[in-house]
Amino acid sequence: MSQTELTRSQPVNAATKMAIADCDIHHSPREFSMLYKYLEPQWRDHLDQFGQRARQGNYSGPQYPKSQPDASRRDAWPPGGGRPGSNLDFMRTHHLDPHNIELGVLAMIRPHPGGFQNLDLSAALCRAINDWQVTEWTQPEPRLKASIVVPYEDAPASVREIERWAGHPDMVQVLLLSRTVEPLGNRRYWPIYEAAGLPVGVHAFGYGGQPTSSTGWGSFYIEDMVGHSQSCQSMVSSMVVEGIFERFPALRVVLIEAGFAWMASLAWRLDRNWRRLRAETPHLKRLPSEYIKSHIWLTTQPMEEPDPSEHLRDVIEWIGWDRLLFATDYPHWDYDSPQTAMPLRLTQEQREAFFIGNARDVYTPGWRS
Repeated sequence: MSQTELTRSQPVNAATKMAIADCDIHHSPREFSMLYKYLEPQWRDHLDQFGQRARQGNYSGPQYPKSQPDASRRDAWPPGGGRPGSNLDFMRTHHLDPHNIELGVLAMIRPHPGGFQNLDLSAALCRAINDWQVTEWTQPEPRLKASIVVPYEDAPASVREIERWAGHPDMVQVLLLSRTVEPLGNRRYWPIYEAAGLPVGVHAFGYGGQPTSSTGWGSFYIEDMVGHSQSCQSMVSSMVVEGIFERFPALRVVLIEAGFAWMASLAWRLDRNWRRLRAETPHLKRLPSEYIKSHIWLTTQPMEEPDPSEHLRDVIEWIGWDRLLFATDYPHWDYDSPQTAMPLRLTQEQREAFFIGNARDVYTPGWRS
């Protein structure tokens, strides 16, 4: 048995007793047609006649089986029917109540129509999803907060949707996906950052029409899964080097379900190369690692688990204990339980920051219970 397994077999925190923030909970309609009442008639007719249209690559469709409901925990299927994450009452009894979730941040990724080929349909569906999740999720359950789903390939439409929800207490971040048509530092996305006002959450996955790799299509699901952290590294490099944090100094970015152990090595490499190539980017006034440490947070699921586990402590201490936001990825198969997610022994201060304090600071600044 590895050191990590030995540690995980013991109670390592008081997670079920203390209040917890879960910064990546996935909800979805029981059936897609449940969104129809929030859509204008023309778009209901459009979907019935033409269906949805995601961007397509040259050799493959956009997603592997993770997009299917059977990629969820077997015990997460509501007893009354419906897909995992589609029943609020069951989510309460199965997840929120037993784990004492004080703040749950909803991340709507399936469906997330932000990358649809038809931009008008993308905007209409984003609008409907936002109305649906506030009406049917956050208003009945005050522990839950929602993410503004935007048609991110259409920046002006995204700005309009952000402005529609400006100041709404149930919306705590703007939600993008990581695999976009162009890297997220590109200027086509700048209006979104300028309008956000809230943290910008970038969830791994999505589809911009290109493979995860820098060459072609992988043969296996595991390649696609591992490749998402690679695409997130490219995204962070783009955001830093394009200068969005210099242009928008108040911008906060949360990377969701992307892992985090890669961040230190990426920052080191960016710093080393920027020192030699800084003449190319005069708009950058600080080291890339300084922008990363000032503007980027990361959720903890999936958490890398090195052996010995103390290597994980080294990684976290470089990133900063104040930069990690606890997340379970409920109800998906790779869910992290609050009771076993952290294989390190923590001080009380570290535990409080890890499980809820950091999330309060990012999503509800100024609020402390």
